[in-house]
Amino acid sequence: MSSIASIFRHPVKGLTPEPLDQVDIKAGEHFPNDRQYAVEVGPSGFDPERPGHISKMKFTVLARFPELARLKTRLEEDGVTFHIGDAQGFGVETRLDTEDGREALARFLQAFLGAEAPGRCRVVSAPGHRFTDHPQGYVSVINLASVRALGWAVGAEVDPLRFRANVYIGGLPAWAEDDLVVGQTIGLGAARLKVFKPIVRCIATHANPDTGVRDIATVDMLRRHFGRDTLGTYFSIEQGGRIARGDTVAFR
Repeated sequence: MSSIASIFRHPVKGLTPEPLDQVDIKAGEHFPNDRQYAVEVGPSGFDPERPGHISKMKFTVLARFPELARLKTRLEEDGVTFHIGDAQGFGVETRLDTEDGREALARFLQAFLGAEAPGRCRVVSAPGHRFTDHPQGYVSVINLASVRALGWAVGAEVDPLRFRANVYIGGLPAWAEDDLVVGQTIGLGAARLKVFKPIVRCIATHANPDTGVRDIATVDMLRRHFGRDTLGTYFSIEQGGRIARGDTVAFR
């Protein structure tokens, strides 16, 4: 029987995920507190009055700055108090709902990236907008067996967190997601999700989630061993409800 193994949110695009025991999701909406903020490095063209999808390469993301993986983050229950820091104690606690708080996060990332940052860091957001890689990527789901299959093929353990999903599912055969069809629904705890599309992977997944070193060329390995560049699936939320670790996943 397949079930939810783990749940994560990424409050700031490109920064490390935060584990959740459970979360309430709503029909037609994005995953709560996920990629709600982004940090541009130099002008990105993002307009909070008319928010639209912008290439992730305009922001602080692992595909551009893999060393960001060394930073650990935590969002408090209030949804705005944000902690970020490295293993050496270099960090900051700030608020994402105030201009001063966002500026403090931007200054921290500017100092962390140093000369690697080609422009001024600035936190951006807009009500209801999410900085997902695909504008309709409301919830991202990974089959853990597919990640293990990739690891066996390359002869190294592949940390599933490289793939920065919201929900990780255990108990399925490898690549079972290939049998899903667009528009199909699955039950996830008390919620129901609708299949949107497979997730095309990028070099962000090459970065080790602990060290920030690009130590496994996952995209190249997917192509070489499996003839594909996808791993994981985007879903929309058809019926809201609470999902929790251990909940059953039902394919319909």
